[in-house]
Amino acid sequence: MGALDEPLTKLVGDRTAKVLADSLKLRTVGDLLHHYPRRYVERGQLTSLDELEIDEHVTVLARIEKVTLIPFRGRKGDRLEVVVTDGRSRLSLVFFNQGWRQKELRTGAQGLFAGKVGVFNRTRQLVSPDYQLLDEDAGSDAARQFAGRLIPVYGASAQMPSWKLSICVETALTKHLADVGEPLPAELRERHDLIPLPEALELVHRPRSQADRERAQSRLRWDEAFVLQVALAQRRAADSALPAVPRLPRAGGLLDAFDARLPFTLTDGQRTVSAEIAADLATSHPMHRLLQGEVGSGKTLVALRAMLAVVDAGGQAVLLAPTEVLAQQHHRSIVEMMGDLAEGGMLGGSDLGTKVVLLTGSMGVPARRQALLDMACGDAGVAIGTHALIEDKVQFQDLGLVVVDEQHRFGVEQRDALRAKGEQPPHLLVMTATPIPRTVAMTVFGDLETSVLDQLPAGRSPISTHVVPAVEKPNFLARAWERVREEVAKGHQAYVVCPRIGDEEPTDPKNAKKKRKPAPDDPEDLGADSDERRPPLSVVETAEMLEKGPLAGLRVEILHGRLAPEAKDEVMRRFTAGAVDVLVATTVIEVGVNVPNSTAMVIMDADRFGVSQLHQLRGRVGRGSAAGLCLLVSDMPTGSPARARLDAVAGTLDGFELSRIDLEQRREGDVLGQAQSGVKSSLKVLSVLEDEDVIVTARTEATRLVAEDPGLAAHPDLRTALESLIDEDRAAYMEKG
Repeated sequence: MGALDEPLTKLVGDRTAKVLADSLKLRTVGDLLHHYPRRYVERGQLTSLDELEIDEHVTVLARIEKVTLIPFRGRKGDRLEVVVTDGRSRLSLVFFNQGWRQKELRTGAQGLFAGKVGVFNRTRQLVSPDYQLLDEDAGSDAARQFAGRLIPVYGASAQMPSWKLSICVETALTKHLADVGEPLPAELRERHDLIPLPEALELVHRPRSQADRERAQSRLRWDEAFVLQVALAQRRAADSALPAVPRLPRAGGLLDAFDARLPFTLTDGQRTVSAEIAADLATSHPMHRLLQGEVGSGKTLVALRAMLAVVDAGGQAVLLAPTEVLAQQHHRSIVEMMGDLAEGGMLGGSDLGTKVVLLTGSMGVPARRQALLDMACGDAGVAIGTHALIEDKVQFQDLGLVVVDEQHRFGVEQRDALRAKGEQPPHLLVMTATPIPRTVAMTVFGDLETSVLDQLPAGRSPISTHVVPAVEKPNFLARAWERVREEVAKGHQAYVVCPRIGDEEPTDPKNAKKKRKPAPDDPEDLGADSDERRPPLSVVETAEMLEKGPLAGLRVEILHGRLAPEAKDEVMRRFTAGAVDVLVATTVIEVGVNVPNSTAMVIMDADRFGVSQLHQLRGRVGRGSAAGLCLLVSDMPTGSPARARLDAVAGTLDGFELSRIDLEQRREGDVLGQAQSGVKSSLKVLSVLEDEDVIVTARTEATRLVAEDPGLAAHPDLRTALESLIDEDRAAYMEKG
């Protein structure tokens, strides 16, 4: 075990090591050295207090403006209120029964204050924060320590504020900086003018200037980009060695017959993407391609043409959909498009045709048994279904292509379980309208081949999107319901989407916690967020409200995931047939639902949905000749992060642009693992969007190095860095692709 793998107990003692492990997941010396500052502040430069977010653990540099000791009324005890400022905004610090702190918390003093941001009486505050004064006159060690250089501010916790963490890092640097290895080859560092890693670690933790910080971060970005790209280059090399059956198109076959029957001409984009997919299918190693296309751009048609090409070549193809509603819709639309080509081997079916079967969890036993038989014997060239396709009893004669619709709704394990049903690895095509942040990251890293459909077919109409601030401007919400009535009056239909179903079991009042009304000046309630949010709106309650109120007289029905499959299918059939004016639903309608007569959508509590979901949802309108309207209803105030997300959705119809906005806000998740949000991001300094040029250059360097030295025999420090990056779980994840 190297010095950097030593547990922190040897460096900082058992108690501090336990806090570092429990609150920050820092367990070794190496973990601590690679826990970089989140930002830096300069002496005399105060923190911008108006940017602090509620519930965030923060360390701020501010100046004390006012100190007040307030006795409790009618009982013993007191509250010390300290107001600190950055010259523009103020933050309240509250201490209970600690009046003695008045002697050191003097007006005019400057200090570092750490705690969790809360709200009381609409004022942001820290309750009983840790602090360290930086007043020179007070003889502060911290002031002398930080004099003349930048003050690092670390990602910290309530138990481990930034300056305590800084002391631990200083100890690690002093004792172990000489033990740091060098993962980047010398010639690469020279080509790109990068400083050695030990120097970078010292400068990132102890910068004397902004130039020091920038040199350190430039080197550390390269470390992250290069080590990741080496891992991905090794995986690409392994994937290219896997055997796959080339699926070559057959002249005069099923695909040609299908194309001849299309009542429209393919767009230029559809032809280009189809050619890219066909080229991949013709190779002897598995395709791994992302098809990103705007809602309504024809992704399903492109995927179907690829599936038919595989059937022409003697194989089978499956389309995996996330919901029964979508699987049924795909099955109906594909059968309609193919006509007698979807009835191969059946009476009246085309000689060139094949069977197209559906498999879902709610199917009856006879239909399910027949579908399983058709897939196993090869009669069904195309299978469409939900997670039911992944079950062990499902078998194929020759699975050649797996198509995953809305890839963000499935885990890698589920995709891998389906791909494992092929004797040799089948080709894989994943489709999405708005990639999740991790997918955007993987495309930037070059690990996913990507095809983009950015051209809408003829006849598709634009969608206008607007934010409806229900609290700030209630008349806007009233106008939203008027717009729905106007669309229905024109003969169109509308959706209303809610985040909750609303038929949950009521809470047992005996077990429910009674909400205690806070007593005046009660220290247990000071600092609590008094603006606690109400429960999310539900389908059941909203439908009832609309039927009795603003949409009275219209035909309103509900749709959600807990309805019986037959009931869901019947509601969708009725809505498609125009027998329902307004469908109040959950996100069960998020993908694949195609009702061209639907022109309006109102999304309630829109801030509770993700960017991808909102973009997918609004894609259900504007699918015909009439323009679409999407209204995002929210209680969130102007300037809040939630409103900023909604404004971004309203501002663009570009799904990839929205996914990049999502990436900026949520980060990319674990690029090599399963985490799909930034909570477990494996990137600390590298930004997928801002450092795209570094990532691309690192890919070229990594590909060259792995080609020359696949096992990294000549680069032991790089091999060590790779082993520390790719633990057992990530290795298994990468194996699955």
